[in-house]
Amino acid sequence: MREDSDTEFRPLSAFPEFADAFAAKAAAPIAPPPFLAATHAKTSGMAISSLVLGILGMFTCGITALIGLILGIIAMVKVKNSGGKLGGGGIALAGVIVSGIFLVMIPIYAAMMLPALAAAKQKAQSINCVNNLKQLSIGVRLYSGDNKDQLPPAATWCDAIQPEAGTTNIFRCPADFSGSRCSYAFNAKLGGMDESKINPNTVMIFESDGGWNANGGSELMIRKPRHARVFVVAFADGSVQQLPESQLNTLRWDP
Repeated sequence: MREDSDTEFRPLSAFPEFADAFAAKAAAPIAPPPFLAATHAKTSGMAISSLVLGILGMFTCGITALIGLILGIIAMVKVKNSGGKLGGGGIALAGVIVSGIFLVMIPIYAAMMLPALAAAKQKAQSINCVNNLKQLSIGVRLYSGDNKDQLPPAATWCDAIQPEAGTTNIFRCPADFSGSRCSYAFNAKLGGMDESKINPNTVMIFESDGGWNANGGSELMIRKPRHARVFVVAFADGSVQQLPESQLNTLRWDP
């Protein structure tokens, strides 16, 4: 549209008469949606500890698993009662399960370890017994050196060498539970003999249940070995051997 004086067309909104009709209402500003802060529940440290301790139970024979089980149960209760503020319920449940598994395996671990522990104990006792007989043999030789190369009297051999032994502990085998003062016997045929006239392979001291100053021959040898399947024997040359029962009949008792 144009007025008579206009040479160019103009839009109707440019004329005062139509300005109000075509006036565009200002659009109301759209308010941005309120910012919704993301809320993340804090993971329970106790739940994590429960799982870690449960896994470590595999390497500690289930000891840490017991603690892991307790922590896991506590963590599950706290997560449940936190109203969503605390997370980690799944981790706590996993900790309880893993800990429970390794706790159940404790008897299995024990069954596996007991034979090994028993064998180790027997080995240690056997070594201790060997050391005892070595010390007793040294005591006999020291006595001989102080008595013109003569071995102690068989009937009082424990009393005779006790000063050289220094302690009564070496007279007791750690596997002897009889309560006797002495777990060994002296070969009666060597009593008072000149050490140089004795065959070095002759039995001198051996395991016995005869008690203090026990002396005699093969009849005093213990019938059932104290150390698994071996008998400990000391010879006239000072050596000590652990022998199976099959070799006992080869021992030399005569000097």
